[in-house]
Amino acid sequence: MIAARRLSLVPDGVHSSAPKRKAGALRVAIATQDMKSLDAHFGSAKRFVVYDVSLDDWKLVEVLDFEDVSDQSGKHRNEDVDRINPKVKALEGCHLLFCLAIGGPSAARVVSAKIHPIKVSDPQLIEDVLSRTRAMLRTTPPPWLRKVLTEAGAIEKKPFDEED
Repeated sequence: MIAARRLSLVPDGVHSSAPKRKAGALRVAIATQDMKSLDAHFGSAKRFVVYDVSLDDWKLVEVLDFEDVSDQSGKHRNEDVDRINPKVKALEGCHLLFCLAIGGPSAARVVSAKIHPIKVSDPQLIEDVLSRTRAMLRTTPPPWLRKVLTEAGAIEKKPFDEED
């Protein structure tokens, strides 16, 4: 089993779980190798940077760090080690997960943890991903994002006859 290290700013004490989410914000995880870009597949990501994204800003919440990961092709160093469950458990509480790719079994476990995986075709700066996420929040979000926002408590569920 692989373990996650949680690296976060702690203003007033020590904690072992993810910090509380800012009211009205989406918790967004981004798969990264270099801490600057969305540049990793789910299984091969050494780190996930986690942000709270709201209409006005974003804030780094924590960095999840993993040692024993797959290579970008999906090959595992040790086939007997479960790499999916520890990552999914560490990401609990996130609403969106951005990565370059994610396999079917991993995607199923992520979705069952109420995290919406989003595959991005090319590496890009984390700041660009966060800016586009914030822009989606400011405009009329697509139906899948409205559902995520409602489940996150960021928006109120509209009655059926008020929906688009």
